[in-house]
Amino acid sequence: MYTNYKLVKNAAGRLVPDNVNGEAAIPFMGVDKYKTEGRIYGKKISRIADYPNGDKRVATLRDALISSGLRDGMTISTHHHFRNGDLLANMIFDIAHELGVKGLRWFPSASFPCHEHLIQYLEDGTISHIEGSMNGPLGHYCSTGKMSKMAVLRSHGGRYQSVQDGEVQIDIAVIGAGSADLFGNANGLEGPSASGLLGFALADSEYADKVIVVTDNLKPFPCMPWQIQGNNVDYVVVVDKVGIPERIVSGTTNVTKSPDRLLLAEMTAKFCDETGLIKDGFSFQAGAGGTSLSVGNYFAEIMRKKGIKASFARGGSNKYLVEMLEEGLIGYILDGQTFDLDGIASMRDNPLHTWTSPFTSYNYHGKGNFAQLVDVVILGATEVDVNFNANVVTHSDGYLLHGIGGWQNCLYSKTVILPLPLFRDRIPVIVDEVTTLCGPGELIDVIVTERGIAINPLRTDLLEKVQGSGLPIKTIQELQVEAEQICGKAQKPKLGDEVVAVIKWVDGTIIDSVKRVIE
Repeated sequence: MYTNYKLVKNAAGRLVPDNVNGEAAIPFMGVDKYKTEGRIYGKKISRIADYPNGDKRVATLRDALISSGLRDGMTISTHHHFRNGDLLANMIFDIAHELGVKGLRWFPSASFPCHEHLIQYLEDGTISHIEGSMNGPLGHYCSTGKMSKMAVLRSHGGRYQSVQDGEVQIDIAVIGAGSADLFGNANGLEGPSASGLLGFALADSEYADKVIVVTDNLKPFPCMPWQIQGNNVDYVVVVDKVGIPERIVSGTTNVTKSPDRLLLAEMTAKFCDETGLIKDGFSFQAGAGGTSLSVGNYFAEIMRKKGIKASFARGGSNKYLVEMLEEGLIGYILDGQTFDLDGIASMRDNPLHTWTSPFTSYNYHGKGNFAQLVDVVILGATEVDVNFNANVVTHSDGYLLHGIGGWQNCLYSKTVILPLPLFRDRIPVIVDEVTTLCGPGELIDVIVTERGIAINPLRTDLLEKVQGSGLPIKTIQELQVEAEQICGKAQKPKLGDEVVAVIKWVDGTIIDSVKRVIE
């Protein structure tokens, strides 16, 4: 565990390390306070003479990694489009272990329980640490202080920012694709391992020194449409199987059947209707969770009754969003990732269903992104405190069990709503202070619970609109008291002093630390 740091207090009042694994760190300065200058990072020059016939195929992934110069201490990136069906990351580090390579930094866009296989390589030093969101066993491993260096968790947009700015320089990017050609053009729209969009690998393809595309569905040149362009690719590898299809399709794309969660969804939609947020030409984003999907369905009912149409919906896409597009309730789906087969087919066949990437939709260090153009965004959280600060990566026990995803980036939308149960497993969700700070309260507008709705006092416009509405409006303090009367006060987790991971804000500064859990 890395311990050579000092703790300093950031603008949010959280203690964060002054360096991360020996690299100087900048504490969070406040929303929109950190000003940056400089130029975009440039990757190494390649020559057309290195690819004289345009055929970039090599026999095996091992050959591609060796040809890319795999050696100790490198940064290896992968993406999460295959979700819990990913086979590629495990293959990469199996090969690295066989070659005796040590101290690799793994830079995934997210990890999943299928990557538990890699714990053995964290233990033997093949992998030094992970810079990416961790779900399940890897999060537990990190939380207990077993990783040799600090982990770094970023949002999807923060990941793109870190690569673009040269904060993370990727030595070898390995991109799994549903389809590819011998030149390296690739997409996720077809083949046995189709995953939809490959947008989370876009920065990797553009900025990594070496780029390897791996597919189990080689197509004749040109593989169209190309989500990854072959002119950014060094090697192409064909394997028997790059992903497990039944695990690629997310398990979070079923509308909830829970009466409590359905009530949350209905209350959220009714709030949006009563406050005039649902109107002709509005835009929205609802995530892939069961409650969020149900909110989208309630939105659709309201829109049908009013005869109105949304200008666009921001995805993750799924069959419910696709049905709204096909019915004419939405003008466009602007898709960041694809959660089911209906979404994949729609993206492939419908020109109104278009792909985006963290560059256009989430990157803070750019000339604007369209997250700011989304009228209503529906998100989840593990905890919220009385100042509307929210946590999305740890539970109240302190364990890292979730990823940030695009959550932080979406906070810049015009109205941010968190539908949450008032308590989970008899543990209050509204607390005095969140265990881990992921999003500042000034960017979170509304908390919807089954026992009432709390509006951030900063949103005086919303408070005025709910006057006389009949909605169960309460202060967040009233909701906290109600939860504690039922469940008692939430117990603080047992944490050590050591920092095992840091949470980056969208601008690259450190907004909070994750402390070691004492078991």
